[in-house]
Amino acid sequence: MDDLSNPTTNSNPSDSGTVNLLWQYVQAMEPESVARLSQPTSDDVLQVMERHVVSLLGNLPSDDFEVMITTSREHMGQLLAASMMNGYFLRAAEQRMALETTLQGLGASDGNSPV
Repeated sequence: MDDLSNPTTNSNPSDSGTVNLLWQYVQAMEPESVARLSQPTSDDVLQVMERHVVSLLGNLPSDDFEVMITTSREHMGQLLAASMMNGYFLRAAEQRMALETTLQGLGASDGNSPV
């Protein structure tokens, strides 16, 4: 996994401009914005994310087992990246569902069905 403290470190030099711009954007964000973006907007998204991570790590009850997971920094980074992408997907799906629900409600009140 690349060292996040050095945004110019990248396994593919052709991507370094993009990585630097993204890194600069994230660093320029206000802490409140980062905190707001990091929180799921609904309990449904939070539950799906929890189930995703549990399915990746295993689901032994901690009451009956002493569970300890050991991994490398690279694999942990991959888990984090996969979880973040899953979160972005779920957020987009949640927004789409809300939009479709709103459009269906508008169509029903107009007597027309949305396209």
